[in-house]
Amino acid sequence: MTRNLAITLVLLLGAAVSLGIFAYSSTGNTPTPQSDANAAPSPGPDTASSSPPGPAPEDLLVRDNSHYLSRAENAEVTVVEFLDFECEACRAQFPVMEKLRTEYEGRIDFVIRYFPMPGHTNSETAATAVEAAAQQGALEEMYVKMYETQAEWGESQESKSKVFVGFADDLGLDVAEFRADMADPATLERVRADFADGVQLGIRGTPTIFVNGRQTQPMPSYEALSSMIDRELQG
Repeated sequence: MTRNLAITLVLLLGAAVSLGIFAYSSTGNTPTPQSDANAAPSPGPDTASSSPPGPAPEDLLVRDNSHYLSRAENAEVTVVEFLDFECEACRAQFPVMEKLRTEYEGRIDFVIRYFPMPGHTNSETAATAVEAAAQQGALEEMYVKMYETQAEWGESQESKSKVFVGFADDLGLDVAEFRADMADPATLERVRADFADGVQLGIRGTPTIFVNGRQTQPMPSYEALSSMIDRELQG
């Protein structure tokens, strides 16, 4: 075999292999990377309505030390919100939840759970501030204050603990006690215990809201929430 003939045969063989690979790829049989087994599928707009999940475990939704913004005697409905005080979506949901509390006052329980998202610099600090205020009987006042002022301190990369101390002063709290409670590791532990329950429930963002253990769709309207509540009250 001459040298030129050998080169020709090698070139022809290479072309044949290339054509074979192209034909295999074009049939759609090319392997694709496996998806992350821990990643949840992105929910479509009809996910919650077409296949509603069962009720969440009661012991994870409401603990003995959970905070009630509103409580009714013999309440047949409990609304639980996992929230982040630095979350803009939670701030947008806030008026809806306040209207809900007003309209259903004396008929439902309303529980808040801390779920400070790691991406927010001051969300955990804000939660400890609310918890410290709760220890002086000012849970609701500080809860409202956080959302009403969120635009002033949210999304900052610097600690706003001094701002929150100022809120305590505005609310007439014992500032020295408030500072001590904010710095107390037990206060932070209390916040993180709520967060841990949320993680066990599969919560991945805020606000996440439950009505008698059933998770609502993201950012539910007042009408959607009241419809769920009314069904529970009538059932």
